[in-house]
Amino acid sequence: MLNQPRVITTPDDPEWDSLCAFLQSHAADLDRQDAWPADQLDRCAAAGVFQWFAPRELGGQGWDEIDLVRGYLRLSAACLTTTFVLTQLVGALRRVAAAGNENLHRQTLPRMLSGEHLSTLAISHLTTSRRHLAEPVLRAVEADGQFILNGYSPWATGAIHADSVVTGAVLPDGQQILILAPTDLPGIEAEPPAALQALSASQTGKVSFRDVRLPAANLLGGPAENVMRSATGANTGGLQTSTLAIGLADACIEFVEQQAQQRDELTPPAAGLRADHRAIVADLLAMARGEPACGPEQLRTRANSLALRASQASLTAAKGAGYVWGHPAGRWCREALFFLVWSCPQPVLAANLCEFAGIE
Repeated sequence: MLNQPRVITTPDDPEWDSLCAFLQSHAADLDRQDAWPADQLDRCAAAGVFQWFAPRELGGQGWDEIDLVRGYLRLSAACLTTTFVLTQLVGALRRVAAAGNENLHRQTLPRMLSGEHLSTLAISHLTTSRRHLAEPVLRAVEADGQFILNGYSPWATGAIHADSVVTGAVLPDGQQILILAPTDLPGIEAEPPAALQALSASQTGKVSFRDVRLPAANLLGGPAENVMRSATGANTGGLQTSTLAIGLADACIEFVEQQAQQRDELTPPAAGLRADHRAIVADLLAMARGEPACGPEQLRTRANSLALRASQASLTAAKGAGYVWGHPAGRWCREALFFLVWSCPQPVLAANLCEFAGIE
């Protein structure tokens, strides 16, 4: 039985140290294909993490975007896998909270806020993955007050452990719906997750739908021409991704700083990386306040670059020990690669490639 932490109510709460220490001490346990952060999620639920993302009138704590960013920075520095899983779970929670569906607010949302009911996102086919295909990969027809779904969502994190998924489908007239689908319904199958270079414990894989009947009472958005554009409540988007990359870089830089206490030659690179980190955190928080000093794609480009450079610096500082499986520096290097493929816009990819090639 885990020692139950106090509920964290602000990013400055002293209980943060206990939560982050727990996540950090168990991060290495998640660096394998068959792992799942069950204990970590339980600890986050007990600390009230899920409550941050819903308004007070619905039983949450209603943290603003600045505090959420600060929270994600600390969590991702402690354990990127757990934090990535959380982004998908609370992404689903925020969709439910923002939908205006009083039935779900009454019956399902309270259990989401306590961590008793885990819901995850299965919407990548509406945002990035598979959008280039001529035919939608997940379709729906409406009949007798129900929506009948057929097809698949290619990427869903933790679906094999989730009680429900928030997914989207395309109707025959081209309009889209967003809907909550309990995973115990006949016809829903979460397939074995993909083996990833890192974050495999996120258990991210395909979810298939075969004649799945969902009541219209589970509708979260639509029908609409672009339901993701009209939906609200999960608006961190690229800012959230950049935040996690910056949090990972923080952990790497801290390691280099620790090594520099015994090795003077590491002091200048550690100081340079920390200066870059302070600057990008300042721009990140400015963007969260609605006072951007740069565009989101520029911020993401810098975040990717910092995560890659800082993780490789940690491996260099660790020397041969860092190349042995189980050392955090090796894991951080593999985790940093994730940001080159996770919802990475083409301009960001182009900018990172130019940096790799040493060209402007």
